[in-house]
Amino acid sequence: MKKITLFSDGSALGNPGPGGYGTILRFGDHEKIISGSDEHTTNNRMELLGVIEGLSALKEPCEVEVISDSSYVVKGINEWLSAWIARDFKKVKNPELWQRYIEVSKPHKVNAIWVRGHNGHEENERCDKIARDEAQKAKDSLA
Repeated sequence: MKKITLFSDGSALGNPGPGGYGTILRFGDHEKIISGSDEHTTNNRMELLGVIEGLSALKEPCEVEVISDSSYVVKGINEWLSAWIARDFKKVKNPELWQRYIEVSKPHKVNAIWVRGHNGHEENERCDKIARDEAQKAKDSLA
């Protein structure tokens, strides 16, 4: 099973507001950048969507280490998800995104690791810039 590192960050200009995500997939020396935006979203939705889109881009089952500065995403993946499933996502924000996460993560072995944002972590800073640029593009498209 290939070992992949998935770095991801999300941004929203206003919460809710225009938002974007930036994801870097790394396998050895190879990197793939994935990004996207939404005209009306939240920071948490973009944080999670970046991980979903990154996992969706993998073409075979992999061991994936998700690196994120989002406690929501990291704790959701590592701690909260099984309880949310058990109660059928009642009183859970973004249930449709978490259900998409479950589907795209099924073939993979996923572990999420939290890093402090805006603290000099090279890939997190890159993902943050991509996410903010995508959010700005979404905002500009509304003008």
